[in-house]
Amino acid sequence: MKPRILIADDEEGIRESLSLILGDDYDLEFAIDGQEALDKLAKEVFALVLLDIKMPKLDGLEVLKRLRSNGHKTPVMVLTAYQSVELAKEATKLGALDYLPKPFEREQILSAVRAVLARSSSH
Repeated sequence: MKPRILIADDEEGIRESLSLILGDDYDLEFAIDGQEALDKLAKEVFALVLLDIKMPKLDGLEVLKRLRSNGHKTPVMVLTAYQSVELAKEATKLGALDYLPKPFEREQILSAVRAVLARSSSH
């Protein structure tokens, strides 16, 4: 069975790119904003969440805060067009396992996803 990944990003182009890059190896589910991501995470189990920081309704950092305050242990990797050391530190402090700036290269996202899944399955 393929690992399930929730991709939360409000940009259709990013969702399509990730679908093309990851769709063969992973079972993908999509959310277009932070609230939809939280709703899906409350009902389903995912091996990984790819979480955009800038989204409508709830941003990625708020989603991450709420997940962790609820004791949710799902590994999270943050994606953002905002290449900021402060955001990276904040996301990591909140429990994100990795941080990838957009735009990303195909191999960069594949190896990051593999690394996070390998790390989380060894715990």
